[in-house]
Amino acid sequence: MQDNSIGQGSLLFMLQSVLFVALLLIASVFDVKKRIIPDTVCIGVALTGLMIFEPSRLLGCFSAIPFFIAALMNGKIGGGDIKLTAAAGIVLGIGGGIAAMIIGLTAMLLFYAAYAITQRLRKRERKRAFPLAPFLSIGCITAYLISTGGITL
Repeated sequence: MQDNSIGQGSLLFMLQSVLFVALLLIASVFDVKKRIIPDTVCIGVALTGLMIFEPSRLLGCFSAIPFFIAALMNGKIGGGDIKLTAAAGIVLGIGGGIAAMIIGLTAMLLFYAAYAITQRLRKRERKRAFPLAPFLSIGCITAYLISTGGITL
């Protein structure tokens, strides 16, 4: 006889996945609309990492160090982006956090390149700052999906 019930670990994993993605989407919306990422959202993201606790994942908060250094050097990166990256690193681990950063920043570069080309074709030269959280969220969700699919980052 087969047991068709879902195990407690599977439910916890599904809950973590839904919360992680939902909180990243909330951070993205706040960043787009208000140019701020609430601390409560960053804390929520970090807590989702503690739902399925692995001590080695705590090192993932160090994946935010490049953003912290960039903020100290030129001040163009907000504190919310740094905190969001550190919090997501707790969910993703150090390898996943770095991969998320690379994927997110690559997505932003591609978006900005398309924007710049479009502006030139329209003969408009507008420089514009874009919120970073939506691109970081793309990177985090992608890295999360890759790591949960059995590929270790």
